[in-house]
Amino acid sequence: MRALRLLDWKSEPELVEVPRPVPGPGQVVIRIGAAGVCHSDLHLMHDFAPGILPWGPPFTLGHENAGWVAELGTGVTGVEVGQAVAVHGPWGCGTCARCLLGIDTYCENPAAAPVPGGGGGLGLDGGMAEYMLVPDPRHLVPLPATLTPTEAAPLTDAGLTPYHAIRRSWSKLAPGTTAVVIGVGGLGHVGVQILKETTAARVIAVDSRADALRLAADVGADLTVPAGEDAASTIRESTGGRGADVVVDCVGSDETLALAASVVRTLGDLTIVGIAGGTLPVSFFGLPYEASVQTTYWGSRSELVEVLDLGARGLVRAASTVYDLEHAVDAYHDLREGRLDGRAVVVP
Repeated sequence: MRALRLLDWKSEPELVEVPRPVPGPGQVVIRIGAAGVCHSDLHLMHDFAPGILPWGPPFTLGHENAGWVAELGTGVTGVEVGQAVAVHGPWGCGTCARCLLGIDTYCENPAAAPVPGGGGGLGLDGGMAEYMLVPDPRHLVPLPATLTPTEAAPLTDAGLTPYHAIRRSWSKLAPGTTAVVIGVGGLGHVGVQILKETTAARVIAVDSRADALRLAADVGADLTVPAGEDAASTIRESTGGRGADVVVDCVGSDETLALAASVVRTLGDLTIVGIAGGTLPVSFFGLPYEASVQTTYWGSRSELVEVLDLGARGLVRAASTVYDLEHAVDAYHDLREGRLDGRAVVVP
């Protein structure tokens, strides 16, 4: 079968022929219906080197996956051949307290995981292929009948990641509050929708690209603000000088973190989602009193069920450009050059 594989660090992926996976005991093979293209893959291709992560190439890319159960290993129960499913991407040990809650992202025994701190498309073979091996059926979530794999695949990360980041701040997003989303690309434009559909907050979207701001307005942002030297004052003015109760930074650069720190309100949340490598100095007088700063990674299996429910009801969707597998490399090029609005999705 064909697969888009990263063969080495600091290299472009290549479309190659590989054997179709065969499930062992307790494993499942799914036929891929769609795989999302994520900006973090660009970091894998160009910003990492041996020793930085506990795993490395070669592996098939694609950690946002949905499709149909194709083959079951011995002893597998709970899913059926032909069933439409989404894949919960992070794969932990499966036996620690957090994995038993479906929070594989924060597995406490990563040495016992299929690959420490990763999963399909992140150290193990992912979904940029015709078929994908899933090591345990607990990583599969049945798709609602009204949601196709093409619609569901990007929601497994581009939906789940901002959903988790926003959900943990729900108590601070009552009527009269303000949330700021910095970076309204693949994750951020879904984050705007999640805020609008699950909270009463007023939503401000910030980006340097006019197309991204138009998309943010289309999906419900109450105010769009061009990134730049006037962004902080515009946000402050629009909130009566108070600042934002919640800031979700989907970029994570030095510039965006500085903006986030300058607009977060006393008692507010500043959540770093993007992995652009920036740093945020924290000191007693450096942030408003009791402003909380946190990083988050992906989300839990139960949260994925909730995200897919929002998608099935038409409340949240990922704006997507579809590529076939032969042109998957082009999708990454378009992402890197900023030619995409929303998410790219590869359909074998």
